[in-house]
Amino acid sequence: MTAALLYTLGVVVFVVAILVSIALHELGHMIPAKAFGGKVTQYFVGFGPTVWSRQVGETEYGVKAIPLGGYVKIVGMLPPGADDLAEQAGVDPGGEPVYRVRKSNTGMFTQLVSDARAAEWETIGPEDADRLFYKMPPWKKIVVMAAGPTVNIAIAFGIFAGVFATYGNPDDQRTTTTVGAISQCVVPYAESGRECTADDDPVTPAVAAGLQPGDEIVAFNGTRIGDWRQMQDLIRGNSDGEAQIVVERDGRELTLTTNTTVTARPSNDEDADPAATTEVGFLGVTPTTELGTGGPIYTLDQMGTMAVRTVEALVQLPAKVFGVGRAIVGLQERDPESPVSIVGGGRIAGETTALEEFPVQEKVVFLLLLIAGFNFFIGMFNFIPLLPLDGGHIAGAAYEGVRRRLARLRRRPDPGYVDVARLLPVAYVVGSAILVMGVVLIVGDLVVPLSPYS
Repeated sequence: MTAALLYTLGVVVFVVAILVSIALHELGHMIPAKAFGGKVTQYFVGFGPTVWSRQVGETEYGVKAIPLGGYVKIVGMLPPGADDLAEQAGVDPGGEPVYRVRKSNTGMFTQLVSDARAAEWETIGPEDADRLFYKMPPWKKIVVMAAGPTVNIAIAFGIFAGVFATYGNPDDQRTTTTVGAISQCVVPYAESGRECTADDDPVTPAVAAGLQPGDEIVAFNGTRIGDWRQMQDLIRGNSDGEAQIVVERDGRELTLTTNTTVTARPSNDEDADPAATTEVGFLGVTPTTELGTGGPIYTLDQMGTMAVRTVEALVQLPAKVFGVGRAIVGLQERDPESPVSIVGGGRIAGETTALEEFPVQEKVVFLLLLIAGFNFFIGMFNFIPLLPLDGGHIAGAAYEGVRRRLARLRRRPDPGYVDVARLLPVAYVVGSAILVMGVVLIVGDLVVPLSPYS
């Protein structure tokens, strides 16, 4: 296949996977809502104009033109407020009473809340009285709203668990005590990577000792080796002294003898200046690395670390997006660690798939981890306890449950339902911020795109 076709394939696979994830996220909301007796009138993937839809029972299923999200319409999300009570507004053709919510006209935010209530109650009939979302017990509300992002995290877990158990975790590389490569000559650190020349020392101590790739280093000058860092420290501290190296080769232990040499290398101290070098002992071996592997428990442990990093990233998200905005207008270079939109994710997926020197297995693993990473972030992002995100509804339901429980314990009157509609001004602000950040990232991914191999 040509590079263009492979690029397109990578983009299509990524975009389809994300759309499927969004669809499953919304199913996560819809299925428990219906199971608890709620009424779901719409299930859509995407936003904007409707591309296709079909009515099945009381629910309209469909796809919209802009594939940047999805939604389910659960009837009765907003209760009538004390100042906006539902009142009878005549009867329907069957003689049943029809209700509406009176609108308030005082104050901009009050008007916004009142209009939202009115729009909500225009779709509610008398037969829906016992199926309204706000009337559900708090724990059912939490299950309905938490199920969506939980589905994304479950998808991420499934992908991570499969990759970590079979291929390994690229973010958990472990240096072993097995020799991976032998340096044939002593090359100055500043020129690392170049071929040996006649001006270089003829052979490294590793070559002189007879070390071979695949040898497992067991001991150095009588000290048993537990990990590569210990081995490295012993070599560095040996200066140009004699070195007795015990290795295991083909199931047998061999003792090899040489003298380490002295050369300038950077310090092992993480706080040291990376450009500074010091004279240390040198052997001339490079260890092998292996990827950490494990089952479900290992995956959960790794995802716990990811969760901490994701929370840190969410705290820094506005500043990171602001940096992308500055990069768009040319005020700074784009930070390689900046977030990307689904457009940027698709571009990265396409570039990775099109890279000819990248083995097929590596491409598949990269795409799987990219899809898992997006799902994990979507899940964590939606748990933020602010409307209009799922976490805002979860926080409201949890508060309602605690408030009602405390009232019962104190033998006080039931305080009633928590009115999440009063937080709609916050939802509008948060929603606008999310929209602006999304647009900035999409433009950034088109104008100053990130590439994993740039």
